[in-house]
Amino acid sequence: MALPAPAFKLVAFDSCADVLGGLKSAAKAVVTPWGFNGGMMSARRTASAFAAGDQAAKSVPEPAGVGFSGTNTQETGVDEPDLVKTDGRRIVTVTGGMLRVLDPATRRMTGRLDLTAGTDEYLADASLLLSGDRALVLMSQGGPGRRFPAADVATAQSKLLSYGDLTFRLVTVDLAGTRPAVVSSFTIDGALVDARQVGATARIVVRSTPRLDFPFRENATEAQRLAENRRVIDRSTVDDWLPRWSSDSASGHIDCGAVRKPDTFSGTSLLTVLSFDIGAPLGTGDPTTIVADGNFVYGSGASLYVANDESWRGIRSDFGTAFVLPQDQETKIYRFDITGSGPPRFVASGSVPGTLLNQYAMSEYDGHLRVATTRASSSSVYVLRSTDMSKVGSVGGLGKNEQIYAVRFTGPVGYVVTFRQTDPLYTLDLHNPASPAVAGELKINGYSSYLHPIDANHVIGVGQDADSRGRVLGTQVSVFDVSDLSSPRRVAQHVVKNGWSEAESDPHAFLYWPETGLLVVPLSAQTTYGALALRLSGSRLEQLATVRHPTSTPWQGSIRRSLMVGGTLWTVSDGGMRATDTTSMRDAAWIPFT
Repeated sequence: MALPAPAFKLVAFDSCADVLGGLKSAAKAVVTPWGFNGGMMSARRTASAFAAGDQAAKSVPEPAGVGFSGTNTQETGVDEPDLVKTDGRRIVTVTGGMLRVLDPATRRMTGRLDLTAGTDEYLADASLLLSGDRALVLMSQGGPGRRFPAADVATAQSKLLSYGDLTFRLVTVDLAGTRPAVVSSFTIDGALVDARQVGATARIVVRSTPRLDFPFRENATEAQRLAENRRVIDRSTVDDWLPRWSSDSASGHIDCGAVRKPDTFSGTSLLTVLSFDIGAPLGTGDPTTIVADGNFVYGSGASLYVANDESWRGIRSDFGTAFVLPQDQETKIYRFDITGSGPPRFVASGSVPGTLLNQYAMSEYDGHLRVATTRASSSSVYVLRSTDMSKVGSVGGLGKNEQIYAVRFTGPVGYVVTFRQTDPLYTLDLHNPASPAVAGELKINGYSSYLHPIDANHVIGVGQDADSRGRVLGTQVSVFDVSDLSSPRRVAQHVVKNGWSEAESDPHAFLYWPETGLLVVPLSAQTTYGALALRLSGSRLEQLATVRHPTSTPWQGSIRRSLMVGGTLWTVSDGGMRATDTTSMRDAAWIPFT
């Protein structure tokens, strides 16, 4: 097996002129007749997408007795943004541009805040982080749905939109008063990649592209369009490339001296890591910027990792269109030290062949980062030393001619699911970083796209059942006994024919409450929308109920999240929140959002 490239360093530019020259040169080499990335826009988030020290990487569930469930995160003590948060005293949600606060004790809505008031920007997405009496709202604005003044519509339609048209906005909201109120705001060019919170400190990763207007002339040839796009790059200034930012007290753009470059880059995007104390006014964010792209963010209590699959690399046609071949795909990973509350400190970077499925393909444990990737006809797991991101071990040959569908690392053990027609669940022994090995394999129909370890011996899988030809049949919840790594077994299974669950693609939608064995996932099956509630007892899965929301339209009744507060199950949809008694599974309250 070919070994990954050695670790590499980031270096500063000599001056603003050096920044501009380097970005222009790199961008001209990869621009196409349709702009950057073939004129196509892709905003991949993690769905995703992670407590202090290496022991935090054990990925154990929240301890019993806390009284409420937090967001389902990859690592205990490292929070991730989501559309609903609770601290046990209140439930805070953000849907449809509206922030709402609910008192779970009285089951009453206690506050609302319209986040779109006073702006004509399109609110593409929103999520939350919570600390004490403050909520940090993360919002992406603009982009393909951005509203232009009527006089500019024709101009806007004649230009190729890119991430340069996106704006990312942060607001802190005070929840202590009788009404939630915005107390601070921050805006920067670009789009959210992901964020992580440890204590009251939030690390926000933003991807931005240059604000270049590439014209599109329908009657021009590809060669003419490519030449014109390169002229646009030649005419650009450094201000066109550096992200602009503004807060309540100041504004500016990322300083040239704060920008770092890797050994190779495309110049089509910048990656900025911002740091904020949620309880304090939002200032400059102490930005750290890299000339790179970013796909996935993973964080432990001490480290923040940003992975970039370098999709711009590959073979180009005579007209500059990029084609990435599977054997040429490579992922670069940047590690930052985020101990303390100050700006992150870049530590090292490394690279591995192939591409990552999501944030769960990365995991830090005992001074090493484990990374699962797919490349060409098979998948592999690489082990990198965290201090310098150099490769120390690998194991390959997983799922030949198949793709990775799920990954989970827990302590010195790993699980990888690949799929094409059947679902091989591979168990990995990672005790020796220099010699990781496949311990066992289980082949069953269907696949799991999310894996959730519940103790040292059992893992829950959520995905799709399938027939022997690989045709999917419906949502499948499985329980695997992994007490013997060499011989994993499926000991329980529940299938909903023609069903699909958001938990299959977004782990934040998954709830497991270990105190009672309650397992809840959103579910849609043909015309049925709700949340499937199961109970795991030993090696048995028992269906308890399907929770539904009373709404006038199916999409409003599509339950997206579930959480536990004081023994009550709360489910959240775009239409409202429902309280369900977990003893009887009877409805206890319905709080509509309208």
